[in-house]
Amino acid sequence: MYLTKEIKAEIFKKYAGSETNTGSSEGQIALFTHRINHLTQHLKANRKDYNTERALVKLVGKRRSLLDYLKNNDIERYRNIIKELGIRK
Repeated sequence: MYLTKEIKAEIFKKYAGSETNTGSSEGQIALFTHRINHLTQHLKANRKDYNTERALVKLVGKRRSLLDYLKNNDIERYRNIIKELGIRK
């Protein structure tokens, strides 16, 4: 499996501050970004996998709503997470 317990813990430790802080916006956005990147690679090889494509679109929407929430409440945290993950180009 591509997303093990250790990988999740590492993502949350790096972006959310600790492994147990799984509810933070930064940690969730980083986890969604990791999953989005994985699904994007999968869809490059499997173009007709429409269920995965739908899941990818839903994940992008969830990440977008979390980013909007962060942007409205704390613009500095929003700018930091965007820069760290390289979401905007």
